Amino acid sequence: MPPRRIPTVRQRRLGSELRRLREAVGVTTHEAATLLGVNRTRIPNIESGRFGLSADRVRALASNYGCQDAVLIDALANMAADRGPRWWDSYRGVLPTSFQDVAEFEHHAVAMRIFVMVHIPGLLQTAAHARAVFEASLVALPAKEIELRATHRMRRQEIFTLRESPPHFTAIVHEAALRMQFGGPEVGRAQLAHLLDASERDNITLRALPFSAGGFAGPGQPICYAHGPVAQLDTVQLDTFHGALFLDSQEDLGSYKRLLDRMEEAALSPGATRDLIHSIAKQL
Repeated sequence: MPPRRIPTVRQRRLGSELRRLREAVGVTTHEAATLLGVNRTRIPNIESGRFGLSADRVRALASNYGCQDAVLIDALANMAADRGPRWWDSYRGVLPTSFQDVAEFEHHAVAMRIFVMVHIPGLLQTAAHARAVFEASLVALPAKEIELRATHRMRRQEIFTLRESPPHFTAIVHEAALRMQFGGPEVGRAQLAHLLDASERDNITLRALPFSAGGFAGPGQPICYAHGPVAQLDTVQLDTFHGALFLDSQEDLGSYKRLLDRMEEAALSPGATRDLIHSIAKQL
């Protein structure tokens, strides 16, 4: 199997978890390769996500590292076994890599909690709003690419409609994002109506952080905390100027979980949030 040119975020995560298991028991990469019966360069390439491996080999590595957590081992084996092509693969080489990484990240999340300051969460945007956001990009984009990006964003929302068990999605949206008029008043009203409809779904919780809440902790950048099938596979995704950034250290996970907890404590209840959205829509 040739090495991957650009591993996906999920492939890199599998590798990093295997590295954590190895390092936790003080096994070197050379020792790990000997135990697995492979070339000494294979383990570093597996841990970087550049080389794939079967579910059986994941289990063999976990056994070699003395891991007794059957639930974690099953989750890692499932990550290795999940090799089928997905819809976002058709966008590779067409849109930035981070677009595919975010789609893959969301597809496998069990639940997500997100905070946004300026933009409506992509998973809750209308197509018209998404196009307006991309049209406002710092670097002017061709009309064809704007449409591709908007279509990709709409397909991401299929996790709510096509998945057998849709993820629970909690969105903490600052009032500033609710008042931003990307695309003008008509697009803005339609977007707010879409949010109200989405907030009625059983698996979506929408809570506004009003201006009246005052200041809050954190840098104000979009944050998404995604729960994996086991707690060890939770991941934080940050939106940055250079694309999506993924964090998975226990320290980072704990910090962002506490930050989102504080934001949620300051946010309006779902009912009060809907009242605020109705009020803003009447002002457009």
